[in-house]
Amino acid sequence: MDLQLKNKVIVITGGAKGIGKAMAQVFANEQANVAIVGRKASDNQIVVDEITEAGGKAFQFVAELSKPEDCESVIKAIITQFGRIDGLVNNAGVNDGVGLENGNYADFMSSLHKNVVHYYLMAHYALPELIKSKGAIVNITSKTGETGQGNTSAYAAANGGRNALTREWAVELLKYGIRVNAIMVAECWTPAYETWIETLADAQEKLKEITSKIPLENRMTTAEEIANMAAFLMSNKSSHTTGQIIHVDGGYVHLDRALANA
Repeated sequence: MDLQLKNKVIVITGGAKGIGKAMAQVFANEQANVAIVGRKASDNQIVVDEITEAGGKAFQFVAELSKPEDCESVIKAIITQFGRIDGLVNNAGVNDGVGLENGNYADFMSSLHKNVVHYYLMAHYALPELIKSKGAIVNITSKTGETGQGNTSAYAAANGGRNALTREWAVELLKYGIRVNAIMVAECWTPAYETWIETLADAQEKLKEITSKIPLENRMTTAEEIANMAAFLMSNKSSHTTGQIIHVDGGYVHLDRALANA
Protein backbone atom coordinates (compact mmCIF):
# COMPACT_ATOMS: atom_id res chain seq x y z
CA MET A 1 0.00 0.00 0.00
CA ASP A 2 1.28 3.42 -0.96
CA LEU A 3 0.83 5.57 2.15
CA GLN A 4 1.48 8.72 0.11
CA LEU A 5 4.22 9.93 2.43
CA LYS A 6 6.74 10.61 -0.34
CA ASN A 7 8.76 13.78 0.37
CA LYS A 8 6.79 14.50 3.54
CA VAL A 9 8.93 15.87 6.37
CA ILE A 10 8.39 13.64 9.40
CA VAL A 11 10.04 14.51 12.73
CA ILE A 12 10.79 11.56 15.02
CA THR A 13 12.11 12.16 18.52
CA GLY A 14 14.31 9.43 19.95
CA GLY A 15 14.74 8.21 16.39
CA ALA A 16 18.16 6.64 16.82
CA LYS A 17 17.26 3.55 18.82
CA GLY A 18 14.59 0.95 19.41
CA ILE A 19 11.08 1.89 18.34
CA GLY A 20 12.28 5.28 17.13
CA LYS A 21 14.84 3.71 14.81
CA ALA A 22 12.26 1.28 13.44
CA MET A 23 9.93 4.20 12.71
CA ALA A 24 12.70 6.11 10.99
CA GLN A 25 13.36 3.12 8.74
CA VAL A 26 9.69 2.52 7.93
CA PHE A 27 9.05 6.19 7.11
CA ALA A 28 12.18 6.26 4.96
CA ASN A 29 10.93 3.18 3.11
CA GLU A 30 7.79 5.19 2.38
CA GLN A 31 10.09 7.82 0.80
CA ALA A 32 9.53 10.45 3.49
CA ASN A 33 12.22 12.89 4.59
CA VAL A 34 12.97 11.65 8.09
CA ALA A 35 14.22 14.17 10.66
CA ILE A 36 15.77 12.16 13.49
CA VAL A 37 16.00 14.07 16.76
CA GLY A 38 18.23 12.64 19.49
CA ARG A 39 20.75 13.67 22.10
CA LYS A 40 23.81 11.95 20.59
CA ALA A 41 25.03 12.89 17.13
CA SER A 42 26.96 9.64 16.79
CA ASP A 43 23.87 7.51 17.47
CA ASN A 44 21.73 9.61 15.15
CA GLN A 45 24.30 9.39 12.37
CA ILE A 46 24.43 5.61 12.45
CA VAL A 47 20.72 5.46 11.58
CA VAL A 48 21.04 8.25 9.01
CA ASP A 49 23.85 6.34 7.28
CA GLU A 50 21.90 3.07 7.30
CA ILE A 51 18.86 4.73 5.77
CA THR A 52 20.90 6.66 3.21
CA GLU A 53 22.79 3.53 2.14
CA ALA A 54 19.43 1.80 1.62
CA GLY A 55 18.30 4.61 -0.66
CA GLY A 56 16.22 6.58 1.81
CA LYS A 57 16.39 10.17 3.02
CA ALA A 58 17.22 10.85 6.67
CA PHE A 59 18.76 13.77 8.50
CA GLN A 60 19.84 14.21 12.09
CA PHE A 61 19.27 16.98 14.61
CA VAL A 62 20.87 16.97 18.04
CA ALA A 63 18.80 18.05 21.03
CA GLU A 64 18.47 17.28 24.73
CA LEU A 65 14.69 17.33 24.83
CA SER A 66 14.49 17.60 28.62
CA LYS A 67 15.72 21.18 28.05
CA PRO A 68 12.84 23.39 26.84
CA GLU A 69 15.17 25.63 24.87
CA ASP A 70 16.43 22.64 22.88
CA CYS A 71 12.87 21.75 21.87
CA GLU A 72 12.40 25.20 20.39
CA SER A 73 15.80 25.36 18.71
CA VAL A 74 15.56 21.94 17.09
CA ILE A 75 12.16 22.69 15.56
CA LYS A 76 13.58 25.95 14.20
CA ALA A 77 16.54 24.05 12.73
CA ILE A 78 14.24 21.55 11.01
CA ILE A 79 12.10 24.33 9.55
CA THR A 80 15.22 26.15 8.36
CA GLN A 81 16.44 23.05 6.53
CA PHE A 82 13.18 21.82 5.01
CA GLY A 83 10.86 24.82 5.08
CA ARG A 84 8.02 22.70 6.42
CA ILE A 85 6.93 19.97 8.83
CA ASP A 86 4.27 17.46 7.77
CA GLY A 87 4.22 15.19 10.78
CA LEU A 88 5.53 14.84 14.33
CA VAL A 89 6.13 11.57 16.14
CA ASN A 90 6.71 12.11 19.85
CA ASN A 91 8.60 9.02 20.96
CA ALA A 92 11.60 9.88 23.15
CA GLY A 93 11.49 8.87 26.80
CA VAL A 94 12.77 6.49 29.43
CA ASN A 95 11.25 4.35 32.16
CA ASP A 96 13.54 5.71 34.85
CA GLY A 97 12.07 4.01 37.91
CA VAL A 98 11.15 7.07 39.97
CA GLY A 99 8.73 5.51 42.42
CA LEU A 100 6.62 6.79 45.28
CA GLU A 101 8.87 5.27 47.94
CA ASN A 102 12.26 5.68 46.33
CA GLY A 103 11.74 9.03 44.58
CA ASN A 104 11.69 12.69 45.49
CA TYR A 105 10.41 15.97 44.07
CA ALA A 106 13.50 16.71 41.98
CA ASP A 107 13.60 13.22 40.44
CA PHE A 108 9.86 13.26 39.76
CA MET A 109 9.96 16.61 37.99
CA SER A 110 13.08 15.63 36.04
CA SER A 111 11.31 12.49 34.83
CA LEU A 112 8.30 14.48 33.66
CA HIS A 113 10.63 16.67 31.59
CA LYS A 114 12.23 13.55 30.09
CA ASN A 115 8.93 11.90 29.31
CA VAL A 116 6.02 14.27 28.73
CA VAL A 117 6.97 17.96 28.89
CA HIS A 118 8.85 17.74 25.59
CA TYR A 119 5.83 16.08 23.97
CA TYR A 120 3.96 19.33 24.63
CA LEU A 121 6.85 21.59 23.65
CA MET A 122 7.67 19.81 20.39
CA ALA A 123 4.01 19.94 19.34
CA HIS A 124 3.72 23.57 20.44
CA TYR A 125 6.70 24.73 18.40
CA ALA A 126 5.86 22.57 15.38
CA LEU A 127 2.20 23.59 15.34
CA PRO A 128 2.42 26.59 12.97
CA GLU A 129 3.99 24.36 10.31
CA LEU A 130 1.55 21.51 10.99
CA ILE A 131 -1.32 23.96 10.49
CA LYS A 132 0.13 24.97 7.12
CA SER A 133 0.63 21.38 5.99
CA LYS A 134 -2.54 20.02 7.66
CA GLY A 135 -0.20 17.48 9.18
CA ALA A 136 -0.59 14.87 11.89
CA ILE A 137 0.81 13.99 15.29
CA VAL A 138 1.49 10.50 16.63
CA ASN A 139 2.35 10.08 20.31
CA ILE A 140 4.04 6.91 21.51
CA THR A 141 2.80 5.95 24.96
CA SER A 142 3.14 3.05 27.39
CA LYS A 143 0.81 0.63 29.10
CA THR A 144 2.03 2.00 32.44
CA GLY A 145 -0.34 4.94 31.97
CA GLU A 146 -3.31 2.54 32.08
CA THR A 147 -2.18 -0.51 34.02
CA GLY A 148 0.49 0.80 36.37
CA GLN A 149 3.68 -1.17 36.87
CA GLY A 150 4.99 -0.48 40.36
CA ASN A 151 7.96 1.66 41.39
CA THR A 152 7.64 3.98 38.42
CA SER A 153 5.27 6.75 39.49
CA ALA A 154 6.83 9.43 37.31
CA TYR A 155 6.84 7.36 34.11
CA ALA A 156 3.26 6.21 34.72
CA ALA A 157 2.18 9.80 35.32
CA ALA A 158 3.96 10.93 32.16
CA ASN A 159 2.19 8.29 30.09
CA GLY A 160 -1.15 9.19 31.60
CA GLY A 161 -0.30 12.71 30.47
CA ARG A 162 0.62 11.54 26.98
CA ASN A 163 -2.75 9.81 26.69
CA ALA A 164 -4.63 12.88 27.91
CA LEU A 165 -2.70 15.20 25.60
CA THR A 166 -3.56 12.98 22.64
CA ARG A 167 -7.27 13.37 23.29
CA GLU A 168 -6.96 17.06 24.18
CA TRP A 169 -4.97 17.95 21.08
CA ALA A 170 -7.31 15.97 18.86
CA VAL A 171 -10.13 18.22 20.08
CA GLU A 172 -8.16 21.47 20.00
CA LEU A 173 -6.79 20.88 16.50
CA LEU A 174 -10.00 19.73 14.83
CA LYS A 175 -10.45 23.21 13.37
CA TYR A 176 -7.15 22.83 11.49
CA GLY A 177 -7.83 19.32 10.22
CA ILE A 178 -4.82 18.05 12.19
CA ARG A 179 -5.24 14.48 13.38
CA VAL A 180 -3.67 13.34 16.65
CA ASN A 181 -3.41 9.71 17.70
CA ALA A 182 -1.34 7.58 20.06
CA ILE A 183 0.14 4.11 19.95
CA MET A 184 0.27 2.33 23.28
CA VAL A 185 3.21 -0.03 23.70
CA ALA A 186 3.18 -2.94 26.16
CA GLU A 187 5.86 -5.62 25.82
CA CYS A 188 7.98 -4.66 22.80
CA TRP A 189 11.37 -6.18 22.04
CA THR A 190 13.99 -3.43 21.78
CA PRO A 191 17.69 -3.20 22.67
CA ALA A 192 16.72 -1.39 25.88
CA TYR A 193 14.31 -4.18 26.81
CA GLU A 194 16.95 -6.80 26.09
CA THR A 195 19.45 -4.94 28.26
CA TRP A 196 16.94 -4.88 31.12
CA ILE A 197 16.16 -8.59 30.81
CA GLU A 198 19.85 -9.45 30.89
CA THR A 199 20.22 -7.71 34.26
CA LEU A 200 18.04 -10.39 35.82
CA ALA A 201 19.55 -13.53 37.29
CA ASP A 202 16.87 -15.69 35.64
CA ALA A 203 16.67 -13.68 32.42
CA GLN A 204 15.41 -16.38 30.09
CA GLU A 205 12.85 -17.71 32.55
CA LYS A 206 11.53 -14.21 33.14
CA LEU A 207 11.29 -13.59 29.40
CA LYS A 208 9.40 -16.86 28.97
CA GLU A 209 7.02 -15.86 31.75
CA ILE A 210 6.36 -12.47 30.16
CA THR A 211 5.77 -13.80 26.65
CA SER A 212 3.44 -16.48 27.98
CA LYS A 213 1.11 -13.67 29.11
CA ILE A 214 0.94 -12.01 25.69
CA PRO A 215 -2.26 -13.50 24.24
CA LEU A 216 -1.57 -13.28 20.51
CA GLU A 217 1.10 -15.84 19.60
CA ASN A 218 2.79 -15.59 23.04
CA ARG A 219 5.52 -13.34 21.70
CA MET A 220 6.84 -9.84 22.11
CA THR A 221 5.61 -7.06 19.85
CA THR A 222 8.30 -6.03 17.38
CA ALA A 223 9.46 -2.44 16.96
CA GLU A 224 8.57 -2.70 13.27
CA GLU A 225 4.95 -3.49 14.16
CA ILE A 226 4.77 -0.28 16.17
CA ALA A 227 6.44 1.59 13.30
CA ASN A 228 3.99 0.25 10.72
CA MET A 229 1.07 1.55 12.77
CA ALA A 230 2.78 4.93 13.15
CA ALA A 231 3.19 5.24 9.39
CA PHE A 232 -0.46 4.33 8.84
CA LEU A 233 -1.66 6.88 11.40
CA MET A 234 0.54 9.54 9.85
CA SER A 235 -0.81 8.88 6.38
CA ASN A 236 -4.04 9.93 4.73
CA LYS A 237 -5.04 6.27 4.68
CA SER A 238 -6.21 6.92 8.26
CA SER A 239 -7.87 10.18 7.24
CA HIS A 240 -10.88 9.88 9.58
CA THR A 241 -9.01 8.60 12.63
CA THR A 242 -8.20 11.04 15.43
CA GLY A 243 -8.13 11.06 19.22
CA GLN A 244 -7.45 7.32 19.33
CA ILE A 245 -5.12 5.44 21.65
CA ILE A 246 -4.34 2.29 19.70
CA HIS A 247 -2.88 -0.69 21.53
CA VAL A 248 -0.35 -2.56 19.40
CA ASP A 249 0.36 -5.19 22.02
CA GLY A 250 -0.91 -8.60 20.97
CA GLY A 251 -3.89 -8.14 23.27
CA TYR A 252 -1.71 -7.75 26.36
CA VAL A 253 -3.66 -4.96 28.05
CA HIS A 254 -7.26 -5.85 27.25
CA LEU A 255 -7.70 -9.55 26.54
CA ASP A 256 -8.56 -12.03 29.28
CA ARG A 257 -5.40 -14.12 29.34
CA ALA A 258 -7.05 -16.87 31.36
CA LEU A 259 -9.56 -17.43 28.56
CA ALA A 260 -6.95 -17.07 25.83
CA ASN A 261 -4.90 -19.90 27.30
CA ALA A 262 -7.85 -22.15 28.04
